[in-house]
Amino acid sequence: MKPLKEFTIPYVGLKVGKHHFDFQIDKTFFEYFEYDDFNAVDIKTELLFEKKTTLLELTFQISGYVNINCDLTNEPYDQPIDGDYKLVVKFGDEYNDEFEDIVILPHGEYEINVAQYIYETIILCIPAKRIHPGVEDGTLDSDILKKLEELSPKDLEEKEATSEEIDPRWNTLKKLLTDK
Repeated sequence: MKPLKEFTIPYVGLKVGKHHFDFQIDKTFFEYFEYDDFNAVDIKTELLFEKKTTLLELTFQISGYVNINCDLTNEPYDQPIDGDYKLVVKFGDEYNDEFEDIVILPHGEYEINVAQYIYETIILCIPAKRIHPGVEDGTLDSDILKKLEELSPKDLEEKEATSEEIDPRWNTLKKLLTDK
């Protein structure tokens, strides 16, 4: 796979100091990574690229939304995305990305591709459990929700009350706790 060229920053020609880069992320960006969980994507990424004499500091600011399907109802909804990520690029003998927020590039390199870091930051901003906001506030009307409600266990308190009546040994054990 060729790296996405529009996300490659040639830092050799940049002056020492701060530089701003803006990227608009859409669904085709994720097709490059073969990630197809999103129905639609509209994310703006701002990169503050600070070049220093011995290292580079990259600060990614991500905001927008992704349209994904709810885990409970499979209904599509817009999930807001908001996150940031800081990356330090140092220079050494060979490439090394073992650390979470430090990358070591060989001394001869002259550019860095930030597409992978943007991709990972967006994916990490997605909640592990995707629940439609209408499910949480009760405004979503869905056949799947009705079926889940129909198949859910009945009142748990009734089951607890009947289990206490069935087995009198528990009452005897409860007396041990109150009688001291």
